[in-house]
Amino acid sequence: QVQLVESGGGSVRSGESLRLSCSATGFTLHLYRHAWFRQVPGKERETLLCYSQRDDTIEYSGDAKSRFAISWDDAKNAVYLEMNDLKHEDSAIYYCATDLSMDAPYRCYLSTKKYDYWGQGTPVTVLL
Repeated sequence: QVQLVESGGGSVRSGESLRLSCSATGFTLHLYRHAWFRQVPGKERETLLCYSQRDDTIEYSGDAKSRFAISWDDAKNAVYLEMNDLKHEDSAIYYCATDLSMDAPYRCYLSTKKYDYWGQGTPVTVLL
């Protein structure tokens, strides 16, 4: 069974940092494009960044590039989202997702509609 599991969320104070993990089972994560998203309950899902190791592309949405970064560990079949200088408005449920079709072109995409497998999310609460 193809699964993605996010972890690392929690409650932090404004200005602190968190590293979120996305662990994959049932497939080799680095062979496919994947992305990080977040969603506040009752609001639209927001894209943060995406990554495709096949053609080594990373794309950011909005102001994510200034404070967020992605890393990976192929041996652990996992990717990570490093979030720095967290603000109260960053509070949300954070998701990772992957597109197993991996159709051409092989870059990553920022659209939520491109991804067909999602984790259950890990909540992040940034206190004032």
